Amino acid sequence: MTIFAVRHLTTYSYRRKVRFGEHRLMFRPRDSYDQRLLTSSLVTTPEPADVRWVHDVFGNCVANVTFDKPATELRIETHIRLEHTPDIPLDLKIDDQALHYPFTYDTLEMPDLERLIVRQYPDAADHVGHWAKQFVKVGHPTDTGHLLMTMCYSVRESFAYQRRQGRGTQLPIETLELRSGTCRDFALLMMEAARSLGMATRFVSGYIFVPARDGSITLGGGSTHAWCQIYLPGAGWVEFDPTNGIVGSRDLIRVAVARDPRQAIPLSGSYDGKAEDYRDMSVQVNVIREEPDESKPNGARSMELAGGLAS
Repeated sequence: MTIFAVRHLTTYSYRRKVRFGEHRLMFRPRDSYDQRLLTSSLVTTPEPADVRWVHDVFGNCVANVTFDKPATELRIETHIRLEHTPDIPLDLKIDDQALHYPFTYDTLEMPDLERLIVRQYPDAADHVGHWAKQFVKVGHPTDTGHLLMTMCYSVRESFAYQRRQGRGTQLPIETLELRSGTCRDFALLMMEAARSLGMATRFVSGYIFVPARDGSITLGGGSTHAWCQIYLPGAGWVEFDPTNGIVGSRDLIRVAVARDPRQAIPLSGSYDGKAEDYRDMSVQVNVIREEPDESKPNGARSMELAGGLAS
């Protein structure tokens, strides 16, 4: 078990004082068998007039924050601390009837999975579907787990990661054509590819721990991270991070799940003013792993810092 602590700071600056509309925050992790929230806090400048918590349609925790004071700067800082037990599924424990592709979902589960199987983005020539089919063996049984792991690793090895500060996600066919993108672009490409094969998938927004030592090549640190989950009979929702070729929840902190990336935006809101009033935005995410320090008494812990400024 590991203790992770996450500090997430977003700063908006303006050329004159503006009034702020409601802001919607998704930063509180989803409690599960592999991660348990210990503490969380939210601090804003100016102070909020009200903070209202709700669960969205997927059961994610959402904070709706309102402000009543104008300002030239809006700072939103969140802190979370959680226990994390990485799930590393060397054996996915898939039910026998789904060990090989193609397979069908249980009739009782199918009504709940249907919308997560339907492809969501235009692809008239089925380029994404053709790309996905290259991982299916012809004339031989295709191991379901191997198919998805190979697809995940293929994105990691064959596509170039490029951090993009702009909002939104590329169309999967654009990511396929450019062979480059952000973590959310790669997650969406793998989702649509798996959906083209009839598998239920959902988008995951959260954080990733990037070790600061040993020349780590993990990508996606310094800002929020994104990956996907695929539902496999017997194994349940399995994490696939195509940006890093990770299968399972190692170093991944799950905050929100959704059918579409647009439903899991970490922070969104508005201001009342002119377009030219907006100056810029900066995002800083730091993920700390607390490790037991055997040289100190009473189970004291040392900390390893990862993260930095998003670019």
